[in-house]
Amino acid sequence: MTDMDPQLQTRLEAAAFRRLLAHLNDRKDVQNIDLMILAGFCRNCLSKWYAAGAAEEGLDMDLETAREKVYGMSYDDWKS
Repeated sequence: MTDMDPQLQTRLEAAAFRRLLAHLNDRKDVQNIDLMILAGFCRNCLSKWYAAGAAEEGLDMDLETAREKVYGMSYDDWKS
């Protein structure tokens, strides 16, 4: 497929992102440092990118809210 409708592309990218978050949620045993060493990014990076994307859309989202989206819980709950 060479030419894709931009809205379809956005939906597919969003589906892939949701799948990534679900996978990370299922693999809580994988620590952020492991992700950073192996992949060059971690859940905190995803949180920052999520907040940056919200800002690009004109939304006021703090890092804690973005972390809750990525971690599936508050960051404090994750750390404990």
